[in-house]
Amino acid sequence: MLLALDPATGTTAQPQSLDLGLAGAQLVELALAGRIAPDGDRIAVVHPRPTGDPTLDSALELLRRRGSPVRAVHWIGGPRLGLRQTYLAHLERCHMVHAVPGQMCGVLPTTRYQATDSAVSREIRARLDSAIRTGVPPDPRTAALAALAHAVGLGKHLYPGNEGRSSRSRLRDLIRYDPMGGLVAHAVMDVQNGVAVPPRRPPAQARGAGRGMARAGLR
Repeated sequence: MLLALDPATGTTAQPQSLDLGLAGAQLVELALAGRIAPDGDRIAVVHPRPTGDPTLDSALELLRRRGSPVRAVHWIGGPRLGLRQTYLAHLERCHMVHAVPGQMCGVLPTTRYQATDSAVSREIRARLDSAIRTGVPPDPRTAALAALAHAVGLGKHLYPGNEGRSSRSRLRDLIRYDPMGGLVAHAVMDVQNGVAVPPRRPPAQARGAGRGMARAGLR
């Protein structure tokens, strides 16, 4: 959320995809807390004990109620009404941003958010910059952050123009360093691209039988 805030305008970059990224970030946080784990292209609950974070625990409970591992693309693509505002309000309570009321077209009320704790933003950005510059495999949290930043299109915001092209490419490459971050990032991109979940392929034996019947029909 902090990376997406534009310090000049107080608006968020990539607003259409940011909610998907925040839903993915919840999964990453739950995985780092040992509550869920990737299971192929699905998300499995491995430890249902609450984390103490109400928003994360709400997501964890929804996953637990499913009873079986959930496809990441289905979870990311589900309704996430108000998720961005939830995290902006959280950052405001932590005094990391402050709300600036205003008006759009001189009539419609609007709110911008300015980051107040620049040290935290600088630390987050420094982690990404270091991973991109040095090529040293980052820790799982930084790798997942890079994966989500790339997936929601923040690369152009963080490393703009032709001079940032190589950095954007390396940001994308960091996806491979964290299994959950990579799974979530690809799910975010699939949802944005409207990629349907491929149907489950039948067993090889059944496929062979189908081909045999087709050949028999031709004869």
